[in-house]
Amino acid sequence: MKFDNGTKGSGQVLRRVAVSAGAAALSATAVFGGGLTTAAHADSATLTGVVLGVGADETQRVVSWYSSTGTPQVVQVTPTSKLVEGQFPANAVTFSATVTANSVNGGYNAHATIDSLKQNTEYSYRVGAEGSWSPAYSFTTQDFNGNNLDFLFFGDPQIGSSGNVAKDGAGWADTLDVALAANPKAELLVSGGDQVETANTETQWNAFLASDKLRQYPWAATIGNHDVGGKAYEQHFWTPNTDRSAPYYNGSATTRSGGDYWFKYKNILFIDINSNAYASGSDAAHIAYITDVVNRHGAGVKHTVLVYHHAIYSPASHANDGDNKVRRQDFPTAFSKLGVDLVLQGHDHSYSRSYVIKNGQKANKDEQPGAAQVSKGPGGVIYVTANSASGSKYYDLTAPDTTKDPNYGPDPLNPKSHWANSVENQEHVRTYVRVQVRGNKLVVENIRSGTCAAPNAAVELGQESWCGPDSGATAAQPVGSTVDKVVIHTNEGKAGEDTPAAAESGWLQ
Repeated sequence: MKFDNGTKGSGQVLRRVAVSAGAAALSATAVFGGGLTTAAHADSATLTGVVLGVGADETQRVVSWYSSTGTPQVVQVTPTSKLVEGQFPANAVTFSATVTANSVNGGYNAHATIDSLKQNTEYSYRVGAEGSWSPAYSFTTQDFNGNNLDFLFFGDPQIGSSGNVAKDGAGWADTLDVALAANPKAELLVSGGDQVETANTETQWNAFLASDKLRQYPWAATIGNHDVGGKAYEQHFWTPNTDRSAPYYNGSATTRSGGDYWFKYKNILFIDINSNAYASGSDAAHIAYITDVVNRHGAGVKHTVLVYHHAIYSPASHANDGDNKVRRQDFPTAFSKLGVDLVLQGHDHSYSRSYVIKNGQKANKDEQPGAAQVSKGPGGVIYVTANSASGSKYYDLTAPDTTKDPNYGPDPLNPKSHWANSVENQEHVRTYVRVQVRGNKLVVENIRSGTCAAPNAAVELGQESWCGPDSGATAAQPVGSTVDKVVIHTNEGKAGEDTPAAAESGWLQ
């Protein structure tokens, strides 16, 4: 079924809902000639964990939620302008949900895809069925054409890792509030993984999902190492174009979660891989997956962005983990050959931005630490590791140690940092990453979403002995201030494509 903006056809359409084998396969009645559909009742279902996700492209969104019953359920959608005194109109469009028995809490998890969205439109939606609806939520689409896109990247909320779920949740909610107040036109929220500390602990998931911002902006989920060992991750997040074949989907049949997936948004190809699956040839399988996606779907895209959890150029505690040492050998040359522009990673609870890396080496030996502008050139890739977005846990930067990995030594231009990284930063304050796509440029900026004050669980609880720039020697900078900013020119050396027009229009200011 296609979403037609609520303007075509006089009746509401409800497709048959897919339910688990253990649930009754009930059907709903649809009236096509006019009048209001009589939908199946959800038997006063308790509906929780509603989250908006990305679809296969900018015209889609996926909604996922938990339900206490397995009866047929839907997402009902209408342009917000069609609401009458807050009520959904009779011709609001419904999208049937897949409802499956939930292995975590004994209930059910559901998801449905909203499609054929129109650009520059505010939509309202709710989930459930007649007589048992969730509250109404809203989201707004933007211009589907053109070369501009803003999205936000968040590292490791890992709710529960401080030992205090409430404090962790407060820091996470505040980062979302701060980031979206400053960037209300952001179109995607991209995850670096580790949404929670313990995969199947629903109190942690409830705190992670508490903010309504996750029902207003689409969350592009990434699975982290703390999200594996249980099914909750994929029961909370249904992702598009997902391959759950064994090499991408580690763990036993009853606990595995994740997979590799991709989506296009405007002229960007996003590819998200499950870096928890790395043994027995999985790195080669991930490369084959990325290669296939690029070959099949990369034609005409302006940029390719790759997302996974384990930062291969880690600046902190995970710098020399055995699995990371392997990935540093397996991934970079392949990413260069495939034309990846930007790699977004988590796991290390600190911030880093690499130099331009080509085939696993610094592309330009003269590129200076912290350069404000770089030219990527053919095969050049920038790797970004995100700091904690919640303040639940921070890892301090580590000195390069060639005794642990002779191939990951110091930067000749800045010996305190690892050779791959132009910037490494840890202040024990919450941050997020803003990515602005402007034609042939990418602007990547690490922005403070908190200070040393609460909510900042790891500092509040005394788990960190200092806070602020320069290992606490400098006072904490204000919320919204910039830690690092780089403009990446991505014209691949094609003359005439990368012009100063954007700078003249003020977007670089």
